Amino acid sequence: MRGAKALSAIFVVLLCWLVSAPVAAEPLGAGTAQQTVDLSGTRMKVFTYRPTCSNPSLLLVFHGAARDARDYRDDARPLADRLCTLVLAPLFDRKRFPSWRYQRGGIVDDLGVVQNPRDFTGRLVLDLVDWARKQEGRNLAYSLIAHSGGAQFLGRLAAFVPNEAERVVIANPGTYMLPSLAVDAPYGLGKVYSEPDGTDQLRRHLQQPLTIYLGEADDRDDAENNTAEARAQGASRFERGTKVFAAARSLAQDRGWPLNWRLVETPGVGHDARKMFAAPQALEALAP
Repeated sequence: MRGAKALSAIFVVLLCWLVSAPVAAEPLGAGTAQQTVDLSGTRMKVFTYRPTCSNPSLLLVFHGAARDARDYRDDARPLADRLCTLVLAPLFDRKRFPSWRYQRGGIVDDLGVVQNPRDFTGRLVLDLVDWARKQEGRNLAYSLIAHSGGAQFLGRLAAFVPNEAERVVIANPGTYMLPSLAVDAPYGLGKVYSEPDGTDQLRRHLQQPLTIYLGEADDRDDAENNTAEARAQGASRFERGTKVFAAARSLAQDRGWPLNWRLVETPGVGHDARKMFAAPQALEALAP
């Protein structure tokens, strides 16, 4: 009887251990998939793609204002096949991530109040990278690419959220982060940074591996981003991109600072994410 009780106790202990033991992370499966990921308490739907190559790196893809993350994942698949990268395309839903939290990065709210840096939306990207690295069991190198509204988001991430991305590609954004302390966030570094620390942050901004990737035919007046701050950057998305790059280059030359930004233009393409990702210039835009 005592022996039976002892065996029962051992069984209970083993069962409790099995139930409480952490589930080992598993690499992302082949092909396309969808899963829900917990990022520091924020649950997000993520669309994934794994190419057939060995030991892929990581490409995070960010949708525009239509919140069509699945389509962006699919649009990035040819790039992933050519570059041997996993694709993660997170969905930033409108309810939890209105334009000030997504396109404008959560840097200031609709009232212009600067948010705590711990709450900048771009920090979720770092959490997603950490999740992917744990799933794969290795320290994945990664790059970021986005179009339109997602490119606005990545522009703010590059300016305000330190990261390890090999390249941050912003394609046809409607508004930009100007390399200026005189322009207030979320269109410049002002209000978030000021002298003397602001100069260091301005220099860091110019050192980010940022590619402004423009469709030359995206040259119509941008009626969707029609605020005074947006109009001050130019009339069209193409004009805004070229002007902001010129401002960054001029500032770097004046201060004697290195500039790690890159301007890549695609002829004959307008405001179209699929065509921008499929163009041969996309490889140049993403090159480390």
